[in-house]
Amino acid sequence: MLLPTDFFDNGRKLCLSVVLFNQTCAGCGMTRAIQHLIHFDFEGAYAYNKLSFIVFPLLVVVWMQEIMRTKRKINVLNKCKNT
Repeated sequence: MLLPTDFFDNGRKLCLSVVLFNQTCAGCGMTRAIQHLIHFDFEGAYAYNKLSFIVFPLLVVVWMQEIMRTKRKINVLNKCKNT
């Protein structure tokens, strides 16, 4: 959220599929697409990778699960310290 929408739009491609075989893969453009989705630029996200509309919600779910898991661990550690 802190970076501008077009922060990742320019630069060298790092995908091994593109670098080694000059072929795009299903994940190509995903970082750029997610960055555009975070900023509610749906057209830009769609242009970079159509699958981002599936990946981003799944990513949010995984992030939330990890946050909850970490929070539970912290609560357990705090209980152990207090006893």
